Amino acid sequence: MAFVSSASLLTPPFTRADVDIASREVLQQGFFHVEALTLRHRLFEGGWSEPMRRELHCRHGAVGVLLYDVALDSLVFVEQFRAGAVDDPDSPWKLELVAGLIDKDETLENVARREAQEEAGCTVRELVKLHTYYPSPGACNEQVTLFCALVDAGDLGGVHGVADEHEDIRVHVVRFADAWELMEAGRLDNAMTLIGMHWLAGKRASLRALPEHARRFSAAIQE
Repeated sequence: MAFVSSASLLTPPFTRADVDIASREVLQQGFFHVEALTLRHRLFEGGWSEPMRRELHCRHGAVGVLLYDVALDSLVFVEQFRAGAVDDPDSPWKLELVAGLIDKDETLENVARREAQEEAGCTVRELVKLHTYYPSPGACNEQVTLFCALVDAGDLGGVHGVADEHEDIRVHVVRFADAWELMEAGRLDNAMTLIGMHWLAGKRASLRALPEHARRFSAAIQE
Protein backbone atom coordinates (compact mmCIF):
# COMPACT_ATOMS: atom_id res chain seq x y z
CA MET A 1 0.00 0.00 0.00
CA ALA A 2 1.35 3.41 -0.99
CA PHE A 3 0.12 6.27 1.15
CA VAL A 4 -0.11 9.75 -0.35
CA SER A 5 0.18 13.07 1.43
CA SER A 6 -2.64 15.55 1.69
CA ALA A 7 -0.43 18.10 -0.07
CA SER A 8 -0.27 15.89 -3.16
CA LEU A 9 -4.07 15.83 -3.36
CA LEU A 10 -4.69 19.54 -2.87
CA THR A 11 -4.27 20.27 -6.57
CA PRO A 12 -6.45 18.11 -8.85
CA PRO A 13 -4.58 16.40 -11.70
CA PHE A 14 -7.19 17.50 -14.25
CA THR A 15 -9.30 20.63 -14.78
CA ARG A 16 -12.36 21.59 -16.82
CA ALA A 17 -10.01 21.90 -19.80
CA ASP A 18 -9.55 18.13 -19.67
CA VAL A 19 -13.20 17.51 -20.51
CA ASP A 20 -14.33 17.73 -24.12
CA ILE A 21 -18.10 18.31 -24.40
CA ALA A 22 -19.34 17.53 -27.89
CA SER A 23 -22.98 18.45 -27.26
CA ARG A 24 -25.47 19.59 -24.62
CA GLU A 25 -29.15 18.83 -25.11
CA VAL A 26 -31.89 20.26 -22.89
CA LEU A 27 -34.20 17.39 -21.91
CA GLN A 28 -36.39 19.31 -19.51
CA GLN A 29 -36.83 22.98 -18.65
CA GLY A 30 -39.17 23.55 -15.73
CA PHE A 31 -38.77 23.73 -11.99
CA PHE A 32 -35.86 21.39 -12.65
CA HIS A 33 -33.47 21.68 -15.58
CA VAL A 34 -32.05 18.47 -17.05
CA GLU A 35 -29.42 18.26 -19.77
CA ALA A 36 -27.91 15.37 -21.74
CA LEU A 37 -24.17 15.76 -22.30
CA THR A 38 -22.08 13.87 -24.82
CA LEU A 39 -18.49 14.09 -23.65
CA ARG A 40 -15.11 12.50 -23.24
CA HIS A 41 -12.39 13.16 -20.66
CA ARG A 42 -8.71 12.51 -20.09
CA LEU A 43 -7.71 9.27 -18.39
CA PHE A 44 -5.33 8.81 -15.44
CA GLU A 45 -3.08 6.50 -17.48
CA GLY A 46 -3.05 8.82 -20.49
CA GLY A 47 -5.19 9.42 -23.55
CA TRP A 48 -8.92 10.07 -23.70
CA SER A 49 -12.01 8.11 -22.77
CA GLU A 50 -14.50 6.94 -25.35
CA PRO A 51 -17.42 9.37 -25.93
CA MET A 52 -20.15 8.87 -23.35
CA ARG A 53 -23.58 10.27 -22.56
CA ARG A 54 -24.30 11.68 -19.12
CA GLU A 55 -27.55 13.24 -17.94
CA LEU A 56 -27.07 16.24 -15.67
CA HIS A 57 -29.59 17.62 -13.19
CA CYS A 58 -28.92 21.39 -13.08
CA ARG A 59 -29.92 23.15 -9.88
CA HIS A 60 -29.37 26.51 -8.23
CA GLY A 61 -26.93 26.56 -5.35
CA ALA A 62 -28.38 26.10 -1.88
CA VAL A 63 -27.64 27.21 1.66
CA GLY A 64 -28.16 25.37 4.93
CA VAL A 65 -28.05 26.71 8.49
CA LEU A 66 -27.25 24.75 11.62
CA LEU A 67 -29.09 26.66 14.37
CA TYR A 68 -27.60 25.91 17.79
CA ASP A 69 -28.55 27.27 21.20
CA VAL A 70 -25.51 27.06 23.48
CA ALA A 71 -27.39 27.74 26.71
CA LEU A 72 -29.99 25.03 26.00
CA ASP A 73 -27.46 22.75 24.27
CA SER A 74 -30.12 22.29 21.63
CA LEU A 75 -30.54 22.31 17.87
CA VAL A 76 -33.39 23.64 15.77
CA PHE A 77 -34.77 21.17 13.24
CA VAL A 78 -37.50 21.69 10.65
CA GLU A 79 -39.84 18.92 9.58
CA GLN A 80 -41.58 18.92 6.20
CA PHE A 81 -42.78 16.76 3.32
CA ARG A 82 -40.07 15.96 0.76
CA ALA A 83 -41.07 14.85 -2.74
CA GLY A 84 -37.73 13.10 -3.24
CA ALA A 85 -38.59 10.81 -0.34
CA VAL A 86 -42.18 10.11 -1.44
CA ASP A 87 -41.44 6.37 -1.68
CA ASP A 88 -39.57 6.20 1.65
CA PRO A 89 -40.99 3.19 3.51
CA ASP A 90 -40.88 5.05 6.84
CA SER A 91 -42.04 8.55 5.93
CA PRO A 92 -41.57 11.26 3.28
CA TRP A 93 -41.59 13.85 6.09
CA LYS A 94 -37.99 14.58 7.03
CA LEU A 95 -36.19 16.26 9.93
CA GLU A 96 -33.63 18.67 8.50
CA LEU A 97 -31.69 21.85 9.04
CA VAL A 98 -33.09 25.14 7.76
CA ALA A 99 -32.20 25.43 4.06
CA GLY A 100 -33.14 27.12 0.81
CA LEU A 101 -32.12 27.88 -2.75
CA ILE A 102 -30.13 30.95 -3.73
CA ASP A 103 -32.03 33.58 -5.69
CA LYS A 104 -30.26 35.59 -8.38
CA ASP A 105 -27.79 38.17 -7.01
CA GLU A 106 -28.51 37.13 -3.39
CA THR A 107 -25.57 36.59 -1.04
CA LEU A 108 -25.18 33.29 0.76
CA GLU A 109 -25.47 35.02 4.12
CA ASN A 110 -28.72 36.73 3.14
CA VAL A 111 -30.17 33.41 2.01
CA ALA A 112 -29.26 31.88 5.38
CA ARG A 113 -30.93 34.70 7.31
CA ARG A 114 -34.02 34.72 5.10
CA GLU A 115 -34.55 30.99 5.29
CA ALA A 116 -34.05 30.91 9.06
CA GLN A 117 -36.78 33.52 9.42
CA GLU A 118 -39.16 31.95 6.91
CA GLU A 119 -38.78 28.35 8.00
CA ALA A 120 -38.17 28.66 11.74
CA GLY A 121 -39.17 32.18 12.75
CA CYS A 122 -35.58 32.63 13.91
CA THR A 123 -33.52 35.81 13.64
CA VAL A 124 -29.91 35.08 12.71
CA ARG A 125 -27.10 37.56 13.07
CA GLU A 126 -23.60 36.12 13.05
CA LEU A 127 -22.92 33.27 10.65
CA VAL A 128 -19.88 31.07 10.27
CA LYS A 129 -19.30 29.12 7.07
CA LEU A 130 -18.58 25.43 7.61
CA HIS A 131 -18.35 23.75 4.19
CA THR A 132 -19.34 24.03 0.54
CA TYR A 133 -19.95 20.65 -1.04
CA TYR A 134 -21.63 18.73 -3.86
CA PRO A 135 -24.43 16.51 -2.45
CA SER A 136 -24.48 14.25 -5.52
CA PRO A 137 -21.76 15.14 -8.07
CA GLY A 138 -22.37 12.00 -10.11
CA ALA A 139 -25.59 13.44 -11.52
CA CYS A 140 -26.23 16.96 -10.18
CA ASN A 141 -24.28 20.22 -10.33
CA GLU A 142 -25.84 21.69 -7.17
CA GLN A 143 -23.47 23.07 -4.53
CA VAL A 144 -24.56 23.50 -0.93
CA THR A 145 -22.97 25.96 1.49
CA LEU A 146 -23.50 25.13 5.15
CA PHE A 147 -23.41 27.74 7.90
CA CYS A 148 -23.82 27.61 11.66
CA ALA A 149 -25.34 30.28 13.88
CA LEU A 150 -25.70 30.56 17.63
CA VAL A 151 -29.29 31.47 18.42
CA ASP A 152 -31.78 31.80 21.25
CA ALA A 153 -34.16 28.91 20.68
CA GLY A 154 -36.24 29.40 23.81
CA ASP A 155 -39.28 30.78 21.99
CA LEU A 156 -38.99 28.83 18.76
CA GLY A 157 -41.59 26.31 17.60
CA GLY A 158 -44.86 26.10 15.72
CA VAL A 159 -45.56 25.84 12.01
CA HIS A 160 -43.90 28.14 9.47
CA GLY A 161 -43.19 28.46 5.76
CA VAL A 162 -44.17 30.50 2.73
CA ALA A 163 -47.73 29.64 1.67
CA ASP A 164 -47.12 30.57 -1.99
CA GLU A 165 -44.32 27.98 -2.07
CA HIS A 166 -46.59 25.30 -0.55
CA GLU A 167 -44.43 25.12 2.56
CA ASP A 168 -45.83 23.50 5.67
CA ILE A 169 -42.90 23.38 8.10
CA ARG A 170 -42.97 22.34 11.73
CA VAL A 171 -40.15 23.54 14.01
CA HIS A 172 -38.58 21.36 16.71
CA VAL A 173 -36.06 22.38 19.37
CA VAL A 174 -34.16 19.21 20.29
CA ARG A 175 -31.44 18.73 22.90
CA PHE A 176 -28.13 17.61 21.43
CA ALA A 177 -28.17 14.23 23.21
CA ASP A 178 -31.63 13.49 21.83
CA ALA A 179 -30.61 14.68 18.38
CA TRP A 180 -27.66 12.28 18.46
CA GLU A 181 -30.01 9.43 19.35
CA LEU A 182 -32.24 10.39 16.42
CA MET A 183 -29.22 10.34 14.12
CA GLU A 184 -28.07 6.93 15.31
CA ALA A 185 -31.61 5.60 14.87
CA GLY A 186 -31.59 6.74 11.24
CA ARG A 187 -34.18 9.49 11.65
CA LEU A 188 -31.74 12.19 10.49
CA ASP A 189 -31.10 10.75 7.06
CA ASN A 190 -29.99 13.63 4.84
CA ALA A 191 -26.44 14.74 4.09
CA MET A 192 -26.71 18.34 5.27
CA THR A 193 -27.99 17.39 8.71
CA LEU A 194 -25.43 14.61 9.13
CA ILE A 195 -22.57 16.93 8.18
CA GLY A 196 -23.83 19.58 10.60
CA MET A 197 -24.25 17.08 13.44
CA HIS A 198 -20.73 15.72 13.13
CA TRP A 199 -19.27 19.23 12.88
CA LEU A 200 -21.12 20.27 16.03
CA ALA A 201 -19.99 17.15 17.87
CA GLY A 202 -16.41 18.30 17.38
CA LYS A 203 -17.00 21.96 18.33
CA ARG A 204 -19.71 21.66 20.97
CA ALA A 205 -17.42 21.45 24.01
CA SER A 206 -15.50 24.60 23.09
CA LEU A 207 -18.71 26.48 22.35
CA ARG A 208 -20.25 25.54 25.68
CA ALA A 209 -17.05 26.35 27.62
CA LEU A 210 -17.13 30.02 26.67
CA PRO A 211 -18.27 32.49 29.37
CA GLU A 212 -21.81 33.72 28.75
CA HIS A 213 -20.70 37.34 28.41
CA ALA A 214 -17.93 36.53 25.94
CA ARG A 215 -19.39 33.94 23.61
CA ARG A 216 -18.01 34.89 20.26
CA PHE A 217 -18.76 32.28 17.65
CA SER A 218 -15.97 33.04 15.23
CA ALA A 219 -13.38 32.80 18.02
CA ALA A 220 -14.82 29.56 19.36
CA ILE A 221 -14.59 27.58 16.16
CA GLN A 222 -10.89 28.39 15.82
CA GLU A 223 -10.09 26.43 18.98
